[in-house]
Formats: sequence, C-alpha cells, structure tokens
Amino acid sequence: MVVDLLDLYERASQWTQSKVAGATAQMAARTPCDDWDVRTLLNHMLDTQNYFTSSARGEQASPPSPIPPELLGDDPAADFEQGRQDLIKAFGAPGVIEKTGPSLGIAFSDQLLHGWDLARATGQDATMPKGLPGPALEAIHGKFTEEQRKGVFKPEINVDANASDQDKLLAYTGRDPTT
Repeated sequence: MVVDLLDLYERASQWTQSKVAGATAQMAARTPCDDWDVRTLLNHMLDTQNYFTSSARGEQASPPSPIPPELLGDDPAADFEQGRQDLIKAFGAPGVIEKTGPSLGIAFSDQLLHGWDLARATGQDATMPKGLPGPALEAIHGKFTEEQRKGVFKPEINVDANASDQDKLLAYTGRDPTT
C-alpha cells in the first residue's frame, strides 16, 4: 500500500488548524510540552513548518530551535494557515517527496501531536481524526535513536498492547494519553 504523505499532512494540519483557531484566546495556557505556554508552542509549530518548507525547497535550513523565535503576528490562525499552505505547496512540487525521504512523515506526525497538545492545553476535543494516528506512529516509530529522542520526545510511556493508535502514538512520544 502506498501512503500519501501529502494527504496525511493536509488532513492532520487542517485538524490542527482548528485547534490553533480555538487556542488563540488562551496564549498563556500551559501545554503538555515542558515549560511551554500556547504562544511558545505556536511559535515552535511555525518554526518547524518553516524548517520543513525550506528543506523541501532545497534551501539551507536550520532545525527548529529549542527556544522558538517569536514568529506569531497579530493573527496566529492566519500565520499558521500560511505556513501550512507554504509547506503543502513546497512538498507538492514534482519530485520533492522522493528527494526528502521521511521528512514529510515527520512533519505530518509533528502536526498531529502538536494539535493534540493545543487541544489539551485549551480544553478542546483532543480526539485525533480517524485514520491519522496509526500512520503517524508508523512514520516516526523506531526512526529515532535514544540519543535523538532526547530533546524531541520525553521517555516512552508503557500502554496496553490493545491501546488505540492514538494512545500508542502519544505514549511513544512521552505524552500520557490518560491525562
């Protein structure tokens, strides 16, 4: 089965866009990401989108900073949507996905996970869209060494083998699906 990563990214980022729109009135709310409020998380998300977009375009790009730069303007939802559309356009160009390897799968997973972070931080429904958590887990599971996980994910949390794909994805990235 061929996985359409661009479609997965579009669907995940569209869901996340709805969480961004619902979070903009709560910029100071704490998130599941250590020491980050909603504003910091949104800046990280924009920084990450910019990184993947630049990489897809073949431009020199620095990985997202551990301390996100201030990228948000007066309309965070519009900022996020612009970044989302830029990334979709960059990866939609002929041959880009084939040249960039697993990066779109990581970008897709990142969108889904941070949409969940925003939803949890701001009291929104955090149920990921059907059909997305399994491919997101597949896109990242086992792709990072223990050393690479540091600073990217918290330690993995054990969940029951019969847990949902969403709970397995969250647990793999160190997010507690039960809180």
